[in-house]
Amino acid sequence: MGATITIIGGGLAGTEAAWQLAERGFHVRLYEMRPVRTTDAHLTDQLAELVCSNSLKSDQQPSASWLLKEELRHLKSLLMRAANDARVPGGQALTVDRVRFAEVVTDAIEAHPHIEVVREEVSQIDPSQPTIIATGPLTSGSLASAIGELTGAGRLYFYDSISPIVDAHTIDRTVVFAASRYDKSLDGTGDYLNCPFNKVQYETFVDELLAARAVEAHIPNDVPYFEACLPIEEIARRGRDTLRFGPMKPMGLIDPRTGRRPWATVQLRQENLRADSYNLVGFQNHLKFGEQKRIMRLIPGLENAEFLRFGQIHRNTYINAPSLLTPTLQLRQHPNVMFAGQVCGVEGYVESIATGLVAGLLMAAQLRGETPQPFPRDSAIGALCHYMAHAEAKKYQPANIAFDLFSPLAEAITDRKIRHTAICDRAMAQLTAYAAEYV
Repeated sequence: MGATITIIGGGLAGTEAAWQLAERGFHVRLYEMRPVRTTDAHLTDQLAELVCSNSLKSDQQPSASWLLKEELRHLKSLLMRAANDARVPGGQALTVDRVRFAEVVTDAIEAHPHIEVVREEVSQIDPSQPTIIATGPLTSGSLASAIGELTGAGRLYFYDSISPIVDAHTIDRTVVFAASRYDKSLDGTGDYLNCPFNKVQYETFVDELLAARAVEAHIPNDVPYFEACLPIEEIARRGRDTLRFGPMKPMGLIDPRTGRRPWATVQLRQENLRADSYNLVGFQNHLKFGEQKRIMRLIPGLENAEFLRFGQIHRNTYINAPSLLTPTLQLRQHPNVMFAGQVCGVEGYVESIATGLVAGLLMAAQLRGETPQPFPRDSAIGALCHYMAHAEAKKYQPANIAFDLFSPLAEAITDRKIRHTAICDRAMAQLTAYAAEYV
């Protein structure tokens, strides 16, 4: 088709949007600044690189996270297909080999005859042309300024952090044991490695963590962190037992050496299909690398561990979506321009993929001369878009998909699982009807 759509950003949202448009015959020019200019968090020049963890969260029915994935599968999401191709054991979570995942997406995008990948930084936006801005939380300063000029609004931000990765060959398997919480796994085996603490080991670990030196950076004292991804040192400051009721909780695990539940546990999640590296689940932090090595080696079973990546912190930028966007992700003042991904204030890999899919489908509708139709309010995708457009602007914060974003059911159901199942059934019915008419 005649129009060329500019998509800025080759991450999760940008690649999904590009694929949806290209599959409908539109020519897409996809801009990705890496490797010409990289970021503090990215390690490669691959499209759709997963920067933080390698988990796309729960794939257990009925959960809000599962529902969002199921809707994306129904709509033939490229990235959900890639996730399936790159899947590794992760209990009831959809966990992927991040290298394989990025390779699958990159190969598909670069091979598509309707997609042109341009490796350069974009610093200007032409609102008269069909454009999807999907630059993610690490948007460059020059483009962030251009977005500010276009929207007439200041940008918001919070600080996010990533977890260390350990060489599998340096894990002491005489201490660490394989298990999933409550023996729940995809194939009946233990999908996680577990490092068990007794009380003395835990108290020593917390003492050293609280005394550790953080990276010296220009970060304000009242730094806003995303609550679902707090650095472990921030969690520890909230109370000595906070960690063992959070990322170090031992619930559902039995140490085979003692036959008892540990006092606390650190879980290690497989990074790739080769199982030669593991990430420390929930152990994002902002400590100096030398301090990380010293303190992480206090974890039972990691006394001689070698680390392939240390944790670090980075600033995430996003716009105030409720004051700027419609439920179709269009700028109110410039409807040719759409936003997708974390830059519009969603948090999470799958949420970013979902908004990319929305932007791609609705941009295609607009270019066909149709009026873009919002996704159904009580589908997972629609609930997420509704939140972005209608949340209280003064208190707007990034959101993951959750059942509290949905409208209440017509009839109150007290049983939690039955209620969640009913919400999922309603959502899939609405999504299926919408897709039949508009997709």
